[in-house]
Amino acid sequence: MPRSKKRNSRGGETAEDAAQEDFQYKLKGFIDSTVDKSAKTRQGALDGLRTAMATRILYEFISERRMTITDSIERCLKKGKGEEQSAAASLACLLCIQLGSGIESEEVLKTLKPLFMSILADTSANVQARQAVAKTLGLCTLVAEDDILDVHATMESFERLFVHSYARGDGSRPAIGPQVSALHTNALLSWALLLTICTASQIREVLRKHLPRLPSLLESEHVSMRIAAGETISLLFELARDMDAEFEFEDGEVLCDKLSALATDCNKHRTKVDKRKQRSVFRDVLRAVEEGDFQSESIRFGTERMIVDSWSRKRMYDAFREFVGAGMNYHLQANEFIRDVFELGPPMLVDSATLKAMKISRLERHLYNSAAFKARTKARNKFRDKRVDVGEF
Repeated sequence: MPRSKKRNSRGGETAEDAAQEDFQYKLKGFIDSTVDKSAKTRQGALDGLRTAMATRILYEFISERRMTITDSIERCLKKGKGEEQSAAASLACLLCIQLGSGIESEEVLKTLKPLFMSILADTSANVQARQAVAKTLGLCTLVAEDDILDVHATMESFERLFVHSYARGDGSRPAIGPQVSALHTNALLSWALLLTICTASQIREVLRKHLPRLPSLLESEHVSMRIAAGETISLLFELARDMDAEFEFEDGEVLCDKLSALATDCNKHRTKVDKRKQRSVFRDVLRAVEEGDFQSESIRFGTERMIVDSWSRKRMYDAFREFVGAGMNYHLQANEFIRDVFELGPPMLVDSATLKAMKISRLERHLYNSAAFKARTKARNKFRDKRVDVGEF
């Protein structure tokens, strides 16, 4: 009988080991194929790696091949066209999410950031690639950047994009096409993500400089920009009230009138889907601005539950989910960095009998096992890991 067909416990373990070996062999093939001469092959390899990193915890495998994967991403960003560049940028973000906060992800960002900044600022570059980089650079900075001044510099690069969607001084609106609007929207959302880790003095400067102008984006003809602007305004009000409970916006009444109109929009020229989505979001935004309220959301994953109870937390959750997609619940269970971000504590290591009683899926069981293996490995290497000494007193 073939090894994978054995039914006893030892045979089961052997089959699982064989499956893991096959999977790693496939991943190695993807890594090798990122340097193939064929653009189609490179694209397929990037997509394969993205899917794997989004749906599994691969810290040990990736850590050993970090430099090779980073080199491949850099090559695809330089040599590839729009779709390949977009896939490479997304893979860079997933690589940082897998590695977590520390020297490894810092090195990834240090290598790729100059290229990201160049693509972002280059008006002749493929707009699809610029959109992806705007999205990627925000989350990579949140994960890997350790200098708040560099965070601020990155935010300024985002500002230089989305300010072009602001109304002009005379009140007229610039003509922005859908592709460029998507670029500005991604830049605004990444900028808002980094607001969540800014200092009080930086937030005060942002409130002074941008809060009077952000409401003009609510008049954009593109629904994604209107929603991004509304959620960013809510986030700014939340951050301002955290610093000063008596915070008031000078043009608050005009702003609330705009938000109320969007929450009850009946514009015939907008699709039903856009209107439905917009109304739902702006009802929440209006409550946030008027009352300082947030509609909490409960996220269930495995045996646990997380409450998204603020605009800051929502912006972070949405940013991670943008990259890991359906794998978000698995990362919430087993990714130590994401659990740290959302203050969930170490991954819960549940024994096999409990897992069986709870009828947890095979993939979830694999993730628990991966988390346990990583925890053991990190414990063994604790005193050899230089990062342990950084910032601990």
